[in-house]
Parts: sequence; structure tokens; C-alpha cells
Amino acid sequence: MTPAAALNARPLCPRHSCFVTSLRVVPASFARLLLCFVLLPGPALAVRHRRVSKAPVRRAKPKIKKAARVEASAAREEKTAARWARSLSLHDAVAQLVVVPFSGQPLAPRSKAYKDLFNLVRRTRVGGVILVNVFEGHLIQHADPLQAAALINKLQGAARIPLLFSADLERGASMRLNDTTVFPHAMAFAAGGDAGSARAEGVITAREARAIGIQWIFYPVADVNSNPDNPIINIRSFGENAADVSRYVAAFIEGAHSDPRYRVLTTAKHFPGHGDAATDTHVNLVTIPATRQHLDEVELPPFRAAIQAGVDAVMSAHVALPAIEDAATPATLSPAILTGLLRHDLGFRGIIVTDALEMGGIAKGFTVGDAAVRALEAGVDVLLMPSDPLAAIDAVMTAVKSGRLTRQRINESVHRILLAKARVGMDRGKLVNQKSISKLVNLPEANAVAQGIADRSITLVRNDGALVPLRDPAKTLFLLLTENSKGDEGQAFAQELKKRVPNANVRILDPALSPADLDALVQQSQTAESVVAAAFVSVAAYAGNVALRGAYPELLRRIGKPIILAALGSPYLLRAFPDVAAYLTAYSTVPPSEIALVRALLGETSISGKLPVSIPGLAPYGAGISLPAVSKP
Repeated sequence: MTPAAALNARPLCPRHSCFVTSLRVVPASFARLLLCFVLLPGPALAVRHRRVSKAPVRRAKPKIKKAARVEASAAREEKTAARWARSLSLHDAVAQLVVVPFSGQPLAPRSKAYKDLFNLVRRTRVGGVILVNVFEGHLIQHADPLQAAALINKLQGAARIPLLFSADLERGASMRLNDTTVFPHAMAFAAGGDAGSARAEGVITAREARAIGIQWIFYPVADVNSNPDNPIINIRSFGENAADVSRYVAAFIEGAHSDPRYRVLTTAKHFPGHGDAATDTHVNLVTIPATRQHLDEVELPPFRAAIQAGVDAVMSAHVALPAIEDAATPATLSPAILTGLLRHDLGFRGIIVTDALEMGGIAKGFTVGDAAVRALEAGVDVLLMPSDPLAAIDAVMTAVKSGRLTRQRINESVHRILLAKARVGMDRGKLVNQKSISKLVNLPEANAVAQGIADRSITLVRNDGALVPLRDPAKTLFLLLTENSKGDEGQAFAQELKKRVPNANVRILDPALSPADLDALVQQSQTAESVVAAAFVSVAAYAGNVALRGAYPELLRRIGKPIILAALGSPYLLRAFPDVAAYLTAYSTVPPSEIALVRALLGETSISGKLPVSIPGLAPYGAGISLPAVSKP
């Protein structure tokens, strides 16, 4: 029998693929030899297999264990941080602790703003820069990704040690940059009920941030919004339930850390919790009347979850906590809160960064220099946006020279900062490839993820008379109660509605309605079959509260028929208009939420969102009427 005939013979054992043939056609001597090979155990059998197998055997390359890779990476980071640290004078070391703002807008090279910014980087040698928005009147101007990246590259080129670029990317990169993926506010995620959505946001936000040159994200918000009157956290929080907030906080961090190519530094804020505030720390120091038991049960669990998930930084709040510290001392300046509670009790070893030091909660009670020194004494590592960076640096240097602060204390913070820079690979390349931005930012699939999150967030709290979905959109009056009719609010809603109902009666309004306009709208409402009032109620610094402004409350009161009220923003709006026939909330003012609301009103998408907060006296936590989709887009 030929070798080919032997290879085509019937298998005796499927596990080992051993072959025998009929002894009638094989000489006895060859048959005995073949059986010897069949019965040989262990290595000999393996040898026989290699000789008869058609496919070559590939030896697996030894894999480097994950623990070994982590250890090697940590060693590289430590070595890099130590190398950078050796080159720092006292002044340069202190300057590494300071983060200054920039808008990302194009700057004329001869302008004062350009020279001041580059002097802070080149001569003062600050450690980081934060991207902020600029305002034109009451309208926010966002930066262009390509222009921002170009400026970031120039600033990195001027820095001896790579800069950490940071930003409050609470709704993805869109919070600071145009033409990026737009996510709704945090509360919308929790209304949808899937923590995986927060992880997806983390993945996408990290990729877009790194593509543009931002390595440090001041997010997620770990505050539990237990106070419905909170004017500054509100929809920025994942809700009022500490366990829910913990899940979404951890999920975002995991997503942002999931891809080593686009890893960012994440930040849990605002420690030890800003959710029970009734006033804005941008304006004044806020007192949180919480007991230690309340802290342990409500405020601290999300921060514990963040630390367990590997959060890189924790941002302090300008709040007073009399249960732990003197009522006149903000948490940002409190050793008992930052070193005692955060470092010792919670075991956090990462970066502690202040909230902006120019905010009223600090600036009204302390000078720039005193705040900087006291923050470092409390355990802070990074001084965010002091109103006078040079004064802050000088004050800290004076404190070191006088012995109030030790050089060792400065070195501890510098080490954490430099280690973070190495962790995000700043030693291996600090410039971004501007040509790759379009391939990584504002991708269709990312926008689809964001829209899906907004769609699932829509919550129908009340539906008396089954007004939702709309019976006849063409006979409905749509009133879009924007906060500024000259901005973008309402545009996405109107465009989406007109695609489906070309003759829709939709009005984009401004709070400064004249008496004549008010009368005309009331008159129009009388001839409409139904009235939808989509109200934009956003959270904004220095606003003082979250409410409808101007003539809007009077307009809603004068419409003499059942109203479908939809909150694009704070879900607590129902408290101001408790008698409306139907009430929906989208938890956000962004375009995807406007589009989601149109789809829900027309019955194109199912409604399944649940309240992640309670509306006192009106709706409990978890409330929400579910409706199936009834029409096709």
C-alpha cells in the first residue's frame, strides 16, 4: 500500500486521528509496524502525527502575561517621571502644578492673548492647559477641532516638558468643540437604564479627545443629585440613587480606559459630593448639611466606585462640610476632607485637582496666593485656573522657602503629575496628527450611538387623555421655549418635525416675548387641536436656578386647553406646572434630545425611559409610562 493510500484510510479514533488499513492488503510486517506507532503513547505519538499530517504544526509564541506588561509599563512610566523631575528647579516644579485656560480659538501671533498664553508655557512653564468656551454676548462659541489641534501642537512645541491638555467633556467632546459627537447630559443615560451606554460614551469621548490633543477629561460627575433645587449639578448627575450613579460612573471610566491607543485620564467630581446643594459654587461657598452617615450612604459610594474602576483624578468641590470641617473652610482647602477622607479613608492614590480657583466659592474668601498654598497643604496636586497664575506660583514658592510647605510635599504632587503624563504616552509623542482627525472624530456610527441613547431616555411621566403620541401633528401648535432664540436651541426640533410634517405650525420663541406676541400666541392656541410646549431648561453657571424665564410662565398659564409639556433639560420643571395634561422629559438640551422628542411625540419610537430622580409630590423615582412605537419614520 502506498503512503497516499494509507493517508486516505478510515480513522480509528476521532480524538487522535490514528489510521489503520485492512490487513488483507498490507503485508503482516508493515501492519505490525503501523500498529506499533498507533499504540505508542506520549511524545512518540506526537512524532507520528507530525509525519502524517498535511498541515504544518505551528508552535505558539510565548505570550507575555498581562501582569508582566503592566509591570513593564509602570516601570517605564516611573523612569520617565524621574527623568523629567530631575530637570526641574523649584520654580519649574511649582509651575507644573498649575493649569491655565485657553479657548482653542485661532489667535493672532502678535495679539496680547497669544503672547500671554505662550509666555505661560514657554517661560513660566506651567504643567497644563484647560480648553474652555468663550462667549459672544449670551452665546457660547465652541472651538473648531482642526484649529484647536493646531494651537495645541504649537503650545506643545513650546513646552520643555509635555503639557497635559484637559477639558470638561461632560457631553463628549461636543461640550467644547464643534463637529464632534454630541451626547446628551448624564441624567439621560440613567433614564435609559443601560450602564453600557456610559461605557460607549467613554470609548468615543476618549478617542475624539486624544485625536485633538486632549489627554485629561474632567468627567464623570460622581455627584448624587439628591436636591431637586440644585442649580448647578441637576442633569449633569446620573440621578439621585447612589447605586445607579456608581454604576454609570464606573462604566464611563472603564470605557475611557479601554483602548490603550486613546487612553485618557479621567476625573470623578466634585468631592466629597455636590448633589445636595441648593446654590451655585461659581457664586459663593456652599454648605452641605450632611451627616457622616449620609456621606457614607449617599455621597461617597460613587467616588468609591470610581476609585475601584481606576479613576486617575478626583476634583474637589468648593463646598463646606460642617460634619467634618469648619463651616468656613471649603473642601478644596481642607486637610480633613482631602487627606483624611479621600486619601486615608477611601485610599485614593491618584491626582487631586481643585475645581476652578477663580470661582466665587474660593475667590470671595481667599486671595489667589493663600488659596494656592492652603490647597496644597490640604493635599491638592493640581491648581486649576487660578485667576493669577504667577501670583499662585510665587505664593507657593514663598511658602516653600519659609518652611510652611516642604520641597518634599511639592515633589509628591509633581511626581503624580509627571507619572500621569507618562501614563498617557506623552514621552513617546506629544503632537497630534491633524490629518487623522477626520478619521477619528464625529463618525456616523458614533453619532448613531449618541442618538440611540437620547431616544431611549425619553420619559413619559404623565399622559392624561392619551395625548401622546399626537393624533394629528398638522393641527398641533408647537411652541419651542428657548433660552435664546438667536442660538441653536429648537433648530433640530423644527427641522426634524418639518421633514415629517411640512406644514407643521412651529414657533421658536425667546423669553423676551412682547405683550403683543404673547396675545397672538394665546389666540393661535385656541384654534389648534393640541399644544406642545417644548421647554429648554438648562443648567448654567451663575444662573442661580433652573427655571423657565421671561414671559413663558404667563404664556403657559394663559393657554386655555390641555398642554403637552416637554422638558428639554431639568425633569423638575413639572413642579412649576403641576396641572399640565401630559409631561415628558428628555433631560438634555442637545440636538439628539430634540430629535428624540420629535420621534417620541409622533410615535415613531417607543417610549421606555424611567425617572432616575423623584419629582417631589408628583412622580416617584423610577416612574415612566411605556408606549410602543405606532408609526414608521
